Amino acid sequence: MSRMHVERHWIARIGWLRAAVLGANDGLISTASLIVGVAAASADKSGVIVAGVASLAAGAMSMAAGEYVSVSSQSDTEKADLSREAAELEADPAAEHLELEALYRARGVEPDTAREVARQLMAHDALAAHARDELGISDFTTARPIQAALTSAATFAAGAAVPLLVAVFAPRAGLLIWVVGAALIGLMALGALGARAGGADILRSVVRVTFWGALAMAVTAGIGRIFGAVV
Repeated sequence: MSRMHVERHWIARIGWLRAAVLGANDGLISTASLIVGVAAASADKSGVIVAGVASLAAGAMSMAAGEYVSVSSQSDTEKADLSREAAELEADPAAEHLELEALYRARGVEPDTAREVARQLMAHDALAAHARDELGISDFTTARPIQAALTSAATFAAGAAVPLLVAVFAPRAGLLIWVVGAALIGLMALGALGARAGGADILRSVVRVTFWGALAMAVTAGIGRIFGAVV
């Protein structure tokens, strides 16, 4: 007996992967940039640390709230579409069968085969068939607000902790260099990790994430230097 062929697809990870990568990158970049900007303004080390802690706490809560609201809106839309589809299936199943059949024919399935596939799928689970093939809703893409919120908050805090810990232990004289260096290394690691988890090109992801992170830190450092000199 031959063994069943098993495939692993990256799309199964898309729900939590997006929130995790976004949260960690945002936490690292925004907190490192804020610390660099405050340090460039000639603030003492305690002021830099307070700014970093505030960035971690406020950012994690903001990410959680933003993800929850955004993904909840998506979830509400999905539920409304499914409810409407269920009502249509109950009111006119024949028309819904023809609609599903037409979808398969449009994808290149022979008419007789499309008709039989639509019949069998609707007999098995009509709503699931229409949700997947008509609405594009599946287990992989279903909105999960609480999961997205918790993932975003936790990964933001983890990313923000990197420059914050470096700022705590680095000497004030070399704090800028230490924080920037640690942030760039962290961004390269996150870019590689995200690409690896998602099956994307690692080098391209690393370059993209590192470039924008370096730009953000350079801009905030320049602003901090300008306002620090003025004050």
